[in-house]
Amino acid sequence: MYSAPFASRMAPHRQPAGVYHQVGVQTAVSGASPHQLVALLFDGYFAAVQRARHAIQQGDTAAKNRAISHAVRIIDEGLKASLNLTAGGKLATDLSDLYAYVCLRLTQANLRNDEKALDECRQLMQPLHEAWSAIGPRHDAANHL
Repeated sequence: MYSAPFASRMAPHRQPAGVYHQVGVQTAVSGASPHQLVALLFDGYFAAVQRARHAIQQGDTAAKNRAISHAVRIIDEGLKASLNLTAGGKLATDLSDLYAYVCLRLTQANLRNDEKALDECRQLMQPLHEAWSAIGPRHDAANHL
């Protein structure tokens, strides 16, 4: 769905800062390498989990549902969907299983308002994020030779 930043029909719940952020995200995505796109997915995932935690603490069920749904979509439609199970072998299969488990735990966290489950999901994904970030400079340097 396209939304012009200055559209007169801007949804009432969309604040100008939110629209500005969305334009920034779209700009980052359009100029990103495949490696950077995955890094953006990880960043979005962790931000969504943090929003979910905050929403649980505030008792905001609607915000919690949106944040957790966003985190699940990032994993399912972004990270998991990009795996090549044939070429990736055991690593890709293990990652697929991990992503499925994290999605299950996120869903349970949503149903039970369970901050500990959110913490578990964050902890499970953190090493992947760190590893991906660590290979970033090497990946970028190799592609610029």
